[in-house]
Amino acid sequence: MAIRSATDVFSEWATKNKDEGMERGHAASVKAMLELALPNLPTPYTAVDLGCGNGWVCRLLEQREECSHVVGVDGSEVMIEKAQTLGQGEFHLARLPEWRPEATFDFLHSMEFLYYLEDPAAMMKMIHAEWLNEGGFMVAGVDHYLENEDSHGWPEALDVHMTLLSEAQWKQAMIDAGFSDVGIQRVAATEDFVGTLVMFGKKDSN
Repeated sequence: MAIRSATDVFSEWATKNKDEGMERGHAASVKAMLELALPNLPTPYTAVDLGCGNGWVCRLLEQREECSHVVGVDGSEVMIEKAQTLGQGEFHLARLPEWRPEATFDFLHSMEFLYYLEDPAAMMKMIHAEWLNEGGFMVAGVDHYLENEDSHGWPEALDVHMTLLSEAQWKQAMIDAGFSDVGIQRVAATEDFVGTLVMFGKKDSN
């Protein structure tokens, strides 16, 4: 069977309203990710959510007074259409890693996006170089990683490419991309889930 594009899968899920389940399922992880990131941001700050889906994280950030502007980017047309109907934010339908933002940001958030890329490490270098302001902060979460054995069968089950990296490889990718103060930790673990792997780091000011 031919490999499907992740954006096709997510468009199908959005049509079936599965995006709402994704929002509920990822809520605890994203809450922890934002708690890690927000103390590191200036006031006010601008933000972008890569792989924003129906825009739910953008809407969370919009509610914060310190966030002056937030942008959502996703490759699924149906997801972006949902985001535009559910909120007033700025959303872009875009293929990544090819697409480039018109402006840079103080904060980049990404949940369950990077491993769908053929070369996530290259995207992380691009984020550091072209997406973030000096002093900007990135936080990204992935549930598909080597230490989460339950996730190893996802690519075959969905017929979608996923890049499988270990915790150490994700951390090294952040360092190689140029980030400083790099951290990595698991959040939102339960008895049945080893946790979302979260990586974070800062782009130094010159």
